[in-house]
Amino acid sequence: MYFELGYTGIQSYIQSGNVIFKSDIPDSSLLERTIHNKILESVGWSIPVLVLTIQELKRSLEYNPFIKNQLKDPAFMHLTFLSGIPDQELVEKIHPGFYLPDEFIISGKIIYLYCPTGYGNTKLSNSFFEKKLSLTATTRNLNTSKVLLSLSLKEEDTI
Repeated sequence: MYFELGYTGIQSYIQSGNVIFKSDIPDSSLLERTIHNKILESVGWSIPVLVLTIQELKRSLEYNPFIKNQLKDPAFMHLTFLSGIPDQELVEKIHPGFYLPDEFIISGKIIYLYCPTGYGNTKLSNSFFEKKLSLTATTRNLNTSKVLLSLSLKEEDTI
């Protein structure tokens, strides 16, 4: 599908829905709509699509506020990527203290999560944030995010 759309350097990662590709189209929202429509046309599923640039992914990893805390195990860190910047009034309605021991920090279009009992046990899921913030959300663990950046940078160097 991505090849048919004219993208190059196409690579998927572990059947997770992550696809790395290059495009001359600089508008992420246009890419999201185009890919969404192609998936709908090809398989009949309406699946939300979020596109991140290499710079956005790199920045999200560099500014992870939990990574600096040596008492926090990186294995329990996740990044939730949002389809837009959430309305501040909606953000303020989510009280972080209600979800302990899980922690989150919302920064622009990214939610940094620390779930010490595992992401599978948290209430801070994609659907939770989607309902609370009225945005599409997708979460990746810290390691997957790092691998995606590494693959993207490697692809950028080869094309």
